[in-house]
Amino acid sequence: MSDKPYISVVIPVYNEEENLEQLYQRLTRVLDGLGKSYEIILTNDGSKDRSSEILKTLHERRPAQIRVIEFNGNFGQHMAIMAGFERVRGEIVLTMDADLQNPPEEIPKLIEAMEKGHDVVNAYRQDRQDRWYRLLVSKLHNIVRSKMMPKLRMKDEGCMLRAYRRRIVDLMASTGEATTFIPALALHYAVNPTEVGVMHSARTAGESNYNFYSLIRYNFDLITGFSLFPLQAITLIGMAVSLFSFLFVVFLVVRRFVVGPEVEGVFTLFAIVFFLIGILLLGLGIAGEYIGRIYQEVRQRPRFVVRHVLEDGEA
Repeated sequence: MSDKPYISVVIPVYNEEENLEQLYQRLTRVLDGLGKSYEIILTNDGSKDRSSEILKTLHERRPAQIRVIEFNGNFGQHMAIMAGFERVRGEIVLTMDADLQNPPEEIPKLIEAMEKGHDVVNAYRQDRQDRWYRLLVSKLHNIVRSKMMPKLRMKDEGCMLRAYRRRIVDLMASTGEATTFIPALALHYAVNPTEVGVMHSARTAGESNYNFYSLIRYNFDLITGFSLFPLQAITLIGMAVSLFSFLFVVFLVVRRFVVGPEVEGVFTLFAIVFFLIGILLLGLGIAGEYIGRIYQEVRQRPRFVVRHVLEDGEA
């Protein structure tokens, strides 16, 4: 396609063979109905099913509009989106998941908000159709995030149906960060962001790629990537515990001289020691999370490795 598209849609794909055909049908129907030029960039994040073959077929149907990026391994959802950001050509860039839980039919809402002058449009899911533990983790994390990062204003950081101005996307792609959280990074650069409510559907095919552990890791990336609050909190806790420990030692010394030798408090002392060790390990774990991310950055390894790109009928 010689002219640059007005809209770019970036979609990470991981083991979504059962959803790709329906995604293609519904997404192209919506975008065709907008009457604006567009492109769709699908990043195959090391899928182990038939996703790669299906993506190639979709590209062959519309080679001028559908581009496919193939990773040589699994690098994660946000890196798959970043690979698309590095290659987008549109002025308005949208992201969404391939599982169709965020219906493509909601895209016009985001386009309308962008055309009112906003540079970032975040979406929040209405009447979420997720499992109870995902709803619980999300609710708890929203509370913790609002306390740790009050400047990061978003109702639902887990919804990937979002729209960005090209300027914001270029800034995000230029960071080169090995671990990042795209919605928060976009708000860091945004001047006039807004939010819109979108419908949320239950997954009709396939399995979610996020288990409980993945959700915890996902939240670590957000908190450690955009806040020093955990380090500051553990420092304050350490200072408070040290102060109380010093006062307790003074109390024990005075008691020794007043009452004399005792053995009744042995188990109490063990409990106190275990508590202090727990605080120490917590502090080491939090510091380790930050140090691990520093280590990933200073190695300067590629964030992802692209095996090949299908676009405009050529590989």
